[in-house]
Amino acid sequence: MRAQGITKPSKIPANVFARLVRRVTLKADTNGTVAAHLDDHAVSLGRLSAAAANLAAGLHKGLPLRSFASGSRKTDREIASLVRQLARHGLLEYRLARSPKANDLFVIEPQVPDYWPRMPALRGTDVVVLSRFAYLRRRGNEMVLESPRAGALFRIYDPKVATALLLLARPRKIGQLKALNASSGMELLGLLVDCGILFKIDASGGAGLRPDEGDADLVLWDFHDLLFHARSTQGRHANLLGGIFPYADFIPPLPAARPRWPGKKIDLRKFSAPKARSISPLQRLLRERHSTRHFDDRRPVTIRELALLLDGTAHVVPKLKGKLPSADGRDLSVAHATRLYPSAGGSYELELYLAVDKCEGLPRGFYHYDAGAHALVPITVPANQLGALMHEARNAMAAPAPPQILIMIAARFGRVSRKYSSIAYALILKDVGVLTQTLYLTAAEVGLGACAIGPTHIDLFAKMTGIEFHVEGPVGAFAIGRKAEA
Repeated sequence: MRAQGITKPSKIPANVFARLVRRVTLKADTNGTVAAHLDDHAVSLGRLSAAAANLAAGLHKGLPLRSFASGSRKTDREIASLVRQLARHGLLEYRLARSPKANDLFVIEPQVPDYWPRMPALRGTDVVVLSRFAYLRRRGNEMVLESPRAGALFRIYDPKVATALLLLARPRKIGQLKALNASSGMELLGLLVDCGILFKIDASGGAGLRPDEGDADLVLWDFHDLLFHARSTQGRHANLLGGIFPYADFIPPLPAARPRWPGKKIDLRKFSAPKARSISPLQRLLRERHSTRHFDDRRPVTIRELALLLDGTAHVVPKLKGKLPSADGRDLSVAHATRLYPSAGGSYELELYLAVDKCEGLPRGFYHYDAGAHALVPITVPANQLGALMHEARNAMAAPAPPQILIMIAARFGRVSRKYSSIAYALILKDVGVLTQTLYLTAAEVGLGACAIGPTHIDLFAKMTGIEFHVEGPVGAFAIGRKAEA
């Protein structure tokens, strides 16, 4: 997904080469069917003619994008299709160098499957500045330039380029950047503008500050919040995510219960131990609550049960209006739509979107829960996107089948960040935790199986709703269904 406010790209730079990522090899069988191999995994890529297969061998070192971009020959169209498939599977990167045999000046690592290097038209009089979300960091033995807004990150190998980029902390005319102009810098600048790592501003008045970046919704985001949101979810980075135990060989597991502090123990059990018949309904629900990953698709959730679940968790109770205190007399009026769980500052920024696979009385589809009207509103989405959402939920739960209903917990970020600074995203995640527990308890009361899900795919959600990921996006997910018999 492209950042807002960027001029539509017009051409492919001449010295950008498509290259297979490390450890990926292409192999063709006797029928001409080509597959990409990475360790023990293989991805089939279809059949290639002998001429195209011979040309594809150059992807190990890098093929100039312009050499097949026109599609004027059958071989070019085959290579273009192959490269697009490799890109969608995350098996391709792009190097920029002065010539095919020259050292890399920098390498582009796509972070989203639909990234494609393009270069908008730039002039020497254009003024550019680094986005305040851009950052340069060490990764292993490399220097990496990236941004949570960008569809790709840049590995910088030329020290002159890295030094010149520091000058762009302040707005500068492109013609003044001599070091970049001497090192294929125009191509780099164009690619960075295309990604939103750089942005153009009005030479007469732009200062490179928050409002200049061309998106009013971005004004509300602090740097660390947007970075945390983009890197702790799926969809806008290519990092491994989830329970992969990356340091299991180096660090032993911590004990489940913390080692006891020294000192005399005060035993509370004699004060709190309840008799079996005196356990309150709330305590009973807390004891019954557990995660369910196996659902009985022969007995789907009913629309009545779903209505009870939503009414008991997210339905708006009587609305209030109030004013926030302001020392300078500004109007800080805020509308409250109170619900059954607490929320930071009464923001109630969380929205529920339902991906329904099986529900008696409700067609399969994607819905928004209108908490004020206690109603479901269908949202038309492509079947493959709905299927992808359910497939990822199944994988996240390590379940044999998708959940009957997947509840996506999305946040309207501006509801919180308009008021709070530095802690806005942290508060949103705390609200997600509170709502998740409320959903668990209500599901137990209704008699449904439930399971909170960690990963959320912010780019897929953006495509399904048409909303930019930094305006409203998923921050949690929750699966429900009829519990399967043990």
